[in-house]
Amino acid sequence: MDKNILNRVNVLIKKTYYTYERFQVDATFALLYHEEPLSVEELSLFVRLSDHLIHLDEHHYFIVFAFTSQENAYKASQNLIHNLDGHSNEHTCMALDTFDTSKSPTAVLSRLNQILVETRKNSFVRIETEDILYR
Repeated sequence: MDKNILNRVNVLIKKTYYTYERFQVDATFALLYHEEPLSVEELSLFVRLSDHLIHLDEHHYFIVFAFTSQENAYKASQNLIHNLDGHSNEHTCMALDTFDTSKSPTAVLSRLNQILVETRKNSFVRIETEDILYR
């Protein structure tokens, strides 16, 4: 991953942690995989205005579901995948990680990637949480 992109992700995660510590506002981190490359402008049509989106590489996008518990982020993810299915016939899946301010930004990305790898092994599951790592 490009160093500038990694720095942007680190800053966004730290900013989200600060917001939580200061105002006790929930957030959920997500990693989206989409088989067909999408521009940020194109994908931004399907995410909520309050969410943050960073294009990591040709197929991966880091999303912060701001002001959102993991349960509600799961629902937002379902809507996002449904809308992307209507937009293209390409495979899409997502990984969600429980918000934990004790995790470093590198650990957050690593866990999301592990979750996504496990999710992609089962083509019937399109959204998964860290629970998949303990099965």
